[in-house]
Amino acid sequence: MPAFAADADTWMASLAKAGQSHSYAGTFVYGRDGSFSSHAVWHQVKGGEVRERLLQLDGPAVEVVRINGQVQCSSDEFASAAEPSQAWQNPRFDAKALSEWYEFRVIGESRIADRPAVAIAVLARDQHRYSFELHLDRETAFPIKSLMLSEKGQLLERLQFTHFEAGNVPAPGLKATAACKPVEHVERTEPSSGWRADWLPPGFKLLESAQRPGVDADVPVTWLSYGDGLARFSVFIEPLRGAQVHDARSQMGPTVVVSKRISGSGGDVMVTVVGEVPLGTAERVALSARSEGEAAGQ
Repeated sequence: MPAFAADADTWMASLAKAGQSHSYAGTFVYGRDGSFSSHAVWHQVKGGEVRERLLQLDGPAVEVVRINGQVQCSSDEFASAAEPSQAWQNPRFDAKALSEWYEFRVIGESRIADRPAVAIAVLARDQHRYSFELHLDRETAFPIKSLMLSEKGQLLERLQFTHFEAGNVPAPGLKATAACKPVEHVERTEPSSGWRADWLPPGFKLLESAQRPGVDADVPVTWLSYGDGLARFSVFIEPLRGAQVHDARSQMGPTVVVSKRISGSGGDVMVTVVGEVPLGTAERVALSARSEGEAAGQ
């Protein structure tokens, strides 16, 4: 077992560099909650720049183009698009740091899209995050198959390549269509309302924060983003100003949405947690929301 563990650590370290060092093109199938969609992806690494285009092949022609991880253009439906192993391609992906919250194991060999692969289990060390089964391409260490599993071992999400080719990517594949609309990047600002999550699962930390216009333009919504280096969730805090709302909870595949009415020093707010964490974890985060003037544990 120690030998297999060391081998798994080596593969995860290679995975951390795969998206920044290898060009590839392919097609994959994405599935959750019994629904499936097919996609094409072109990923080019050239001159220190990583350029990527993603296109949905059935249903709406969802499209997005990214350069060094930043969206350059997208279709109107991009919000519902599948992301091809985006967490694994993050330049800040740190397998060594993740080993504190996940255990890595080599569990066998496989063959995906007519390519030899090694299967790695990424096992959550607690109940606050999901586990994964990854099948890494032996040539590039890129995950050509990824399964996300609940704390009970149930399949929540599946992404599997049906065609994968490493090497130079044809220029036409990277060219956006007219339906891909330019995206304007707005610099994020720190929220002035001083909201925070008083409780976080071990390993999660604040990544970004901002204030955004709500449904009522005069009522800004505070947005907080948290992550452990692999899993992420967002917290939205919206002042209610007398509005009548009800608590809610739902789950679609790995994504949960939990809304809780919280009483704060400035009045009642609706706290909504959205992300790929178990329902119980999201509920505990929502109930822990505190404003600047409130002490921890209130």
